[in-house]
Amino acid sequence: MQAFNQLVFWCMEFPERLTALRKQRGLTQQALADLVGCHVLQIRRYEGGTSQPTLEVIRRLARSLRVSADALVFDDAERGPDQELMFQFEAISRLPSNERDAIGTMLEAMIVKSQVAGVLQGVATASVQRRSAKRANQAAG
Repeated sequence: MQAFNQLVFWCMEFPERLTALRKQRGLTQQALADLVGCHVLQIRRYEGGTSQPTLEVIRRLARSLRVSADALVFDDAERGPDQELMFQFEAISRLPSNERDAIGTMLEAMIVKSQVAGVLQGVATASVQRRSAKRANQAAG
């Protein structure tokens, strides 16, 4: 169910995303306005789609809602890594260089492993399709 909710969330435009995130955090429009440092009418305009926030307000909204600015602005397909990975990458960036290098090597190995598995799956699928086609031709002939 959570995956479905995330899918629905990412199909939303900015006003709907802002409203959903505010409600998920249990905040009223007034409470969010207080956190962001703006008037409640401005939050209502953002959520109603009649006004667009400045970059600075997006930053304050993101901090107040504990999400990335990307999560507020972009659809899932337009974004880079998911939010959880972004926070992990930020934490990794503060580690000593030798630990960052080790994590980078491990990530590269996992990516290569996944790519190889995808290629092998494609080869296996093609092989099955060729055998099925050959059997169908033999049965027809």
